[in-house]
Amino acid sequence: MKLKLGIPKGSLENATVDLFRRAGFNITTSSRSYFPSIDDPEIECMLIRAQEMARYVEDGVLDAGLTGRDWVEENEADVVNVADLIYAKQSFGKVRWVLAAPEASPFQRVQDLQGKIIATELVGTTKRYLAKFGVTAKVEFSWGATEVKPPVLADAIVEVTETGSSLRANKLRILETVMESNTQLVANKEAWKDEWKRHKLEDIRMLLEGAMNALGKVGLMLNVRKQDLSAVLGELPALKNPTISHLSDEDWLAVNTILDESTVRSILPRLKKAGAQGIVEYPLNKIVM
Repeated sequence: MKLKLGIPKGSLENATVDLFRRAGFNITTSSRSYFPSIDDPEIECMLIRAQEMARYVEDGVLDAGLTGRDWVEENEADVVNVADLIYAKQSFGKVRWVLAAPEASPFQRVQDLQGKIIATELVGTTKRYLAKFGVTAKVEFSWGATEVKPPVLADAIVEVTETGSSLRANKLRILETVMESNTQLVANKEAWKDEWKRHKLEDIRMLLEGAMNALGKVGLMLNVRKQDLSAVLGELPALKNPTISHLSDEDWLAVNTILDESTVRSILPRLKKAGAQGIVEYPLNKIVM
């Protein structure tokens, strides 16, 4: 038996392949094939655009796939959310779909767009958002380069953003957030009922979440004399309490902990001054809670 798994093609492709690598799966993609190879004989991969993934999972063409919550909602797909994986193509956080208009426009809120033209790739969600506020506007599907359409081809847009830099570069002002989104591992309902496929997906979820937990973190090992332990621990933030074990020399202890990679350069000199010796920093692939 095999699990048919959809990998998002496009902007999330590299981030997804890298996350699976951290989780222990080696996926090899090719520009000539929509069927990447994976070093797990129980998984069969297929590259699918994130915009279409939820529909193929709902229809059973795929047992599961990775896509954004935005596209699940856009397609109103009836699928099982197996895991929320908070990562995106540039950062490991959520993205926002925002309503934006030209800086020079008079528009300040969604109600100001009554009777106007809005360009977006997220047509269904945008229409439902407008209806929530009782606004009637013409929502046009945008095939790309949405930011350049106002003010000539549209009055406003609904577009995805992580930092807002592209919108600012095109002299657009964010009016409101339409929705937040993040990557999800979703499954077909019938596949989820299958015991073997469900267990396989639960194993994948555990490994992917472990890889997510390890992002930006490193392990730290060090030795310290018993009399200096309190001073060292005072300098040492930890994911939880650090692990402390005895060495063959009864006057010495070994300390093992996990910390944010961004803090290492400031912590190491302080640890050394506090009495730590034999300090070793090492990378982490997974942290399974």
